[in-house]
Amino acid sequence: MKDTPQQGDGVLIVGEEACRALVGRAEAFAAVEAVFAAMASGEARNFPVVREAIGHADALYGFKSGFDRAGMALGVKAGGYWPGNAGRGLTNHQSTVCLFDPDTGRLSALVGGNYLTAVRTAASSAVSIAHLARRDAKVLGMVGAGHQSAFQLRAAAEQRAFEKVVAWNPHPEMLPQLAEVAASLGLPFEAVTPEELGAQADVVITITSAFEPLLMRDWIRPGTHVACMGTDTKGKMEVDAALLAAATVFTDEVAQSVSLGEAQHAVAGGLLSEGDITPIGAVINGTHPGRTSDDEITLFDGTGVGLQDLAVASVAARLAEAQGVAARVVL
Repeated sequence: MKDTPQQGDGVLIVGEEACRALVGRAEAFAAVEAVFAAMASGEARNFPVVREAIGHADALYGFKSGFDRAGMALGVKAGGYWPGNAGRGLTNHQSTVCLFDPDTGRLSALVGGNYLTAVRTAASSAVSIAHLARRDAKVLGMVGAGHQSAFQLRAAAEQRAFEKVVAWNPHPEMLPQLAEVAASLGLPFEAVTPEELGAQADVVITITSAFEPLLMRDWIRPGTHVACMGTDTKGKMEVDAALLAAATVFTDEVAQSVSLGEAQHAVAGGLLSEGDITPIGAVINGTHPGRTSDDEITLFDGTGVGLQDLAVASVAARLAEAQGVAARVVL
């Protein structure tokens, strides 16, 4: 079965509500894990990212695209970040995915990208936890309490038998919302300082838009797994560059990691080289051992690649087609 419909049938339009109903955490995890594996084996390739400040509304806008031969997904996600949207009752991240028929190049589907971006980003860190965190991890640390943090927390909680959540956010008034998510999962929640978070957490997820380190190397214990999920643009930074130098570093795509991901600062400072960074798909495929000891610090630099978006959008289009819950138009 093809992941997306043929152009002769019209273009499938899959809206945000349909995506939310069709693609859950399990579907997103499977799609993202598969596309990371395809990237590592050379069956899928991301194309260069375009991401620019547009000079209006403080917005960042860009394109992520690629082709997954294994999943037969070809397309582009267009969108970006509008920091003033929260005041308008909208999410700050806005995007749409265009899928094309790999055999003809014709447009096959337009898929809402806002929910899918959040769920695939959470799936990415969850994949890293599944493959890199210690099996006995008990405390989950969350740095950031914005829109995507709830997705991150729910996805992470399914990967290990966590017994507690500790969290810190630059704006502490946002933490009660995250505490409600933890409570819904039956997990005790504690608001802490960044230093206390590092002292307690076995797994740390950072999901902020910071431009300076929020976690320092000396605060992170041996054996911790850190998933850095917020840095996706030149200049952004969530953790101390020395932490990457002390860790075994994995990523979704090495080229993005060194140019616009969390590793950009460690590489620029000479603390890390491109050859020190391993695609997580190599761990999934079994060509890299991943974590090799309980004392090893592992770090996943989740830069967010276009193939993740195409993978989850293809799932949404396929399920929408099968269930008849999307509109069609002929262009």
